[in-house]
Amino acid sequence: MSDSTTPQHKIGSGFGARSTADDVLAGIDLTGRLALVTGGYSGIGVETTRALTKAGARVVVPARRVGAAQEGLAGIDGVEVDELDLGDLDSVRGFAERFLASGRTLDIVIDSAGIMACPETRVGPGWEAQFATNHLGHFALVNRLWPAIEPGGARVVSVSSTGHHASPVRWDDVHWRHGYDKWEAYGQAKTANALFAVHLDRLGRERGVRAFSLHPGGILTPLQRHLPKEEMVERGWIDADGNLLHPEAFKTPEQGAATQVWAATSPQLNGMGGVYLDDCDIAEPAPADGSRVGVKEWAMDPEQAARLWALSAELTGVDAFAA
Repeated sequence: MSDSTTPQHKIGSGFGARSTADDVLAGIDLTGRLALVTGGYSGIGVETTRALTKAGARVVVPARRVGAAQEGLAGIDGVEVDELDLGDLDSVRGFAERFLASGRTLDIVIDSAGIMACPETRVGPGWEAQFATNHLGHFALVNRLWPAIEPGGARVVSVSSTGHHASPVRWDDVHWRHGYDKWEAYGQAKTANALFAVHLDRLGRERGVRAFSLHPGGILTPLQRHLPKEEMVERGWIDADGNLLHPEAFKTPEQGAATQVWAATSPQLNGMGGVYLDDCDIAEPAPADGSRVGVKEWAMDPEQAARLWALSAELTGVDAFAA
C-alpha cells in the first residue's frame, strides 16, 4: 500500500448521523469556489446546493428537466442551471462542451443524481437504466470535464448507498439481460459508484484530485418515485396512511446532504481519498454477519475498480487518462 492510500476506518470527525449540511460547513468559507452538483435541485441535492451557496460557493446544477430545476432552486442565489440527461451520452458531451467553453475550473463535483429500483428500462444501446444513469453517465461526465477538474485540484464525490450491499458488479451480465431484479440492479449501480471513486482517486491523486464515495443515509425523497406505496408499507417504512413508522430511522434532507457536503469540503479529509463514507465520517468495513452497515469489500476492491473503469471507458468511448 502506498502512503497515499487512506485506511477504510473512522477518523472521529466529531459529526454524526444527525449533523446537517450547515453543521459540517460551519466556519468554512467557499467564496470564489465553483461546484457542480448533479441532481442538485431535488431531495438531498437541493439541500446540498443550498448549503454550498450559503457558504459562498457558486453552484452549477445540470438537470434533465431544466424548468423543474429552476423552480426547485427558486430563491437560492449563486446557482446556474444547464441541461443534462445522464442517460444520454450525447447530452453529457453537449453539457461538458458548453461548460468547458466557459473556461472555468471546478473545485467540487458531487455526482448526486440517480434513479432507484425502477421497472426494467433500457437507455442508449440497450443499457440497463440504473447502471447507465447512476454510473456510466457520471463516468462520462467526470472524464469529459477533466480539463476543468484537474487544474483546480477538485474533490469528486460519488453518491453511492447502503444499497451497494445488494449486489457486486455482475461481470457476466452488467446490463441485466437475464432475470432483471430492480433492487439488485440498483445495488450493482451503487457498487459501481463506489468503485468509480476508488479508481478515480488512484488516477487523480498525483494531480491533486481526490475522490470519495458515500452513503447519505435513509431519506424519503423523490428518489422513491418508482416505489408503489404497498411496497414501502411491506418494507416497514410507512403505514397504510403514508405515515413514517420509524421516523428515527430516517434522516431529514438537510441531514441527508451532510455527508456529501462534508466529503466535498472538509479540511479533515485533506490528503485523503478513495474511501467510502457514512454519517460524516469514513465508514468501517462491513461485518461478516451480513448486516447492512459499513462498506462491502466488493465496493472497495482496487482490482474490480480498475476493471470497471476499463469496461466503462469501452462502453462510453471516454477516458481522460487513456495513454
